[in-house]
Amino acid sequence: MGGNSVFGQAPVILGHRGCGRGTVDGHLENTLGSFLAAVDAGADWVEVDVRRTSDDHLVVVHDPADEDGVFYVDITSREAADKGALRLEELLEALPAGVGVDFDVKTAMEDATRPGSGTTMGRLAAIAVRESSRREVLITSFDPGALDIARRLAPGVPRGLLTWVGFPIGHAVAAAAHLDVQVLAPHWGSLRPNEIEPKEVQRPLDYVIDLVHETGREFLAWCPKVEFAQRLLEAGVDALCVNNVPDAIAALTPAAVQLEREQGAFTTDDP
Repeated sequence: MGGNSVFGQAPVILGHRGCGRGTVDGHLENTLGSFLAAVDAGADWVEVDVRRTSDDHLVVVHDPADEDGVFYVDITSREAADKGALRLEELLEALPAGVGVDFDVKTAMEDATRPGSGTTMGRLAAIAVRESSRREVLITSFDPGALDIARRLAPGVPRGLLTWVGFPIGHAVAAAAHLDVQVLAPHWGSLRPNEIEPKEVQRPLDYVIDLVHETGREFLAWCPKVEFAQRLLEAGVDALCVNNVPDAIAALTPAAVQLEREQGAFTTDDP
């Protein structure tokens, strides 16, 4: 296990965009119903996409623009809410205090014109600090510069480097150490044999995860298929961000813990 104890002693399950990408059990991603359904299904944490509006409020949406091509950074939070976007504050008020939150910060191109405190990450920093007093919190981003802003403005909140589909895992492991973040969060596509790099330069999965732990960091793999998720757990990952939380919980959680969840005895504080 990593030395930072972001996720605790047992591997945890994070609900991707709530209960999962797209629509899961009738719940559309990044809606309040989806997040609460993930909690009801037994998710330990939820992964929350964060974007900035023109009036510096934060909304929970994945893409920079809606289906009509309207960019959230160009409209107010009220206009975004009218389009169905969930306000971050509304979600945090509704989430039970024991549920961990991974803030996946989506840097806007327009953040380039602002000082760090005025960027998407800068607007989140105070909220992340506040939330860390009542729940486990992690700030992740694909943007290394944004993670540096988080380091300066929310120094007590752990940070994680996200890497995209097929990103070379060797570079990701080194980058996480160089950035001095607490968590490496690669897409599962970087963790299986690939056809981009020569076979002889690809390290085994167990070696990669052990090396991340040797550096004192924790390992969060996101969006694996259930079959590969089991392999990741066997290799010692600290957390999995999954789509279709109910199916993942049923497939990956030991039977005894599943029974406790079904009987309502399970809490996010349990090991």
